[in-house]
Amino acid sequence: MKILYGTGNPAKLQAMRANLSKLDIEIIGLKDMEGEILNAPEDGKTPLENARQKAWTYFHYYQIPVFSCDSGLYIEGIPDELQPGVHVRTVHGKTLTDDEMRDYYSGLAAKYGDLTAQYINAICLIIDETHVYESMDESLFGEKFLITSKPHSSIRRPGFPIDSLSKDIASGKYYYDLEQGNVDKLVEYPGFAVLFQKWGIC
Repeated sequence: MKILYGTGNPAKLQAMRANLSKLDIEIIGLKDMEGEILNAPEDGKTPLENARQKAWTYFHYYQIPVFSCDSGLYIEGIPDELQPGVHVRTVHGKTLTDDEMRDYYSGLAAKYGDLTAQYINAICLIIDETHVYESMDESLFGEKFLITSKPHSSIRRPGFPIDSLSKDIASGKYYYDLEQGNVDKLVEYPGFAVLFQKWGIC
């Protein structure tokens, strides 16, 4: 089965293909579709609301099976008004570049100390009008990690600017400095593959 993953971010597409690599499905991205990339609304209050909005928009437009995901970043110990939630890349109404995101979150860590954070993830999968699957289960959540004020000295990954500020809580090391096989922990969510299998998409 060919399924459209509703993202134009090549790093996210690569990560999801890796997560679902053992399933007998072909994952394509928005850049694989003909014509302009459609902009879908993302004005929900939760990751699931945003995932649902995007999935239905892409399904109605492209008329093929599609799934969309959305994430919210939740940080312990900061004021509620600074909580990014689903607006990880938007601050004071402005959409930040990778560099601006890195500067903003490193600034928060400089002000409040190393921040304990977690990505809350959701998915909406639409096969057709009558086969729709949704989840914001804890199995989709990322592990808790630290956001520090000093970026990694050398590595920058386009599309994942916060990763260069991210440290493993147990070791205190940057994720980029962990042994091979653990480097991509922040975007490895085995719960997605389990859900696809549960839903019979395998």
